[in-house]
Amino acid sequence: MEQLGEDLETMRRVPLADAHVQAICEIGEEKAYPKGHFFARSGDPMETFVYVIEGEIEVVDPYSGERMLDASLGPAQFMGEIGFLNRGSWFLSMRAATETRVIEAPRTAMLDLMARVPELSDHVITVFAARRRKQFEMRNSSVKIIGADRDGDVQACERFMSRNRIPFQSFDMEATDSETAQVCDLSGHQPSVILGTDQKLEDPTPRKLAQYLGLDLDICSQRTFDLLIVGGGPAGVAAAVYAGSEGLDALVIEDTAIGGQAGTSSRIENYMGFPTGISGTDLTYRGQIQALKFGTRFVMPRRVVGLTRREDGSFCAQIDDDDEICADAILVSTGVQYRRLPLDNLEALEGSGIFYSATEMESRFCKNTEVVVIGGGNSAGQAAMFLSRSASHVHLVVRSGSLAASMSSYLSSRLESDQKITIHYNTTVTALHGDDWLNGVTFETPDGEERVDTRALFIMIGAAPNTGWLSGLAKTDERGFVLTGSDVGRESPFETGTDGIFAVGDVRAGSVKRVASAVGEGSVVVSKIWSYLDQRRAKANRA
Repeated sequence: MEQLGEDLETMRRVPLADAHVQAICEIGEEKAYPKGHFFARSGDPMETFVYVIEGEIEVVDPYSGERMLDASLGPAQFMGEIGFLNRGSWFLSMRAATETRVIEAPRTAMLDLMARVPELSDHVITVFAARRRKQFEMRNSSVKIIGADRDGDVQACERFMSRNRIPFQSFDMEATDSETAQVCDLSGHQPSVILGTDQKLEDPTPRKLAQYLGLDLDICSQRTFDLLIVGGGPAGVAAAVYAGSEGLDALVIEDTAIGGQAGTSSRIENYMGFPTGISGTDLTYRGQIQALKFGTRFVMPRRVVGLTRREDGSFCAQIDDDDEICADAILVSTGVQYRRLPLDNLEALEGSGIFYSATEMESRFCKNTEVVVIGGGNSAGQAAMFLSRSASHVHLVVRSGSLAASMSSYLSSRLESDQKITIHYNTTVTALHGDDWLNGVTFETPDGEERVDTRALFIMIGAAPNTGWLSGLAKTDERGFVLTGSDVGRESPFETGTDGIFAVGDVRAGSVKRVASAVGEGSVVVSKIWSYLDQRRAKANRA
């Protein structure tokens, strides 16, 4: 299956071209540092691009203070990973292993240079992406998550980190190795999130983690944008790429993780260009990197809770925690979310055996247990296939009598032939069992009730649009999907009935609920938004 970033073990090291180094010298400053100088400490923002002329820079183990990795940075190499594009934070500390001479360039100047010199940009981003992938896979990070299987809040932090491809270390409180014992001492032997070597995150939430990592940007420093993209699924990310490439000052706000509902899919096999499949997270993360390259900013996890229109025709979005962001145009790309089932004890067991996504993180709860997946669409089918690798058996519960109308033929055929998967047609789940953690569910089948003992239930049914925050400024149909195009008297299929508000992807009434369609809509709509903003500016200049 396709993954993001080349393998650092096999990626050939290619020095920057002399002309590129000279260009960095022109925007930067040459400096010399003694052995032991810290170029970065974990949690510090990535403010500077550092290119090594002479010497060596090493990663520091936060506990021992010694070198953490065999590899280090030497002459003709540079510091940083993909978080540099979004002013993220350093996950690990880095210091001079010997006397070291470097060129230091301010981040904003470096990004401007990269925008002007695409060959330099391609080189730097390729290395940055490979480093992030390596860090994520090796779990090299100052963020330590302890006991996520015991605490819903800690589990939410781990899910946020995992879905956003942010490196972190996960510790099972039952493990007996010395490193686990050390971090458990820091946590007081309670489920916790530890930052660095001694900072315990009180009442951990994804938002607090995002602030530490520089993902919840200082949006108060800039309150007005050309375009506010609400929702970071495939449609929103595609729009972010094209908005940035067209020179629009755009901001994406996402309340959970980049990828939206598509990010919960472990494998997408019918997206053109990826014959072996690609996870929804990797697909949208690639797009996010492209958008960052063009200057689009991302803020997460933040939620838009309301929208108002000002007298001049621009809009102001109310953000959770009483923040506000204004923009000349709004793109609604909030997608849909899986519906909840009307079952007793559902909310209490969410995160404790009941899940709404099927990724590597959730799959670890499926070992040595039977798993139940509810849903008849492609997402449910892919989840069943993916989870069958780790579960003892998978039960796919389908309310109707067939998969033909809701699932791709290739996928339904695989499910029907897989010995580890049983499809229960004309069946519903009517009861949940368990107190602190799910331990079973009851099926209502054509032959009566049946109980299945399970510690993992995945709910992937229906689609509820996220449109309440529009505050009535855009018309919706009876189910809450945004009306556009001819339904509201507009020529463009992506225009709502309100000037300056556009909608794309699954949230738009009448759209095809597929990843490729969402990407296409997000790409195409930007030309219409650009024309709208151009006309708006021309009108303002005439006035």
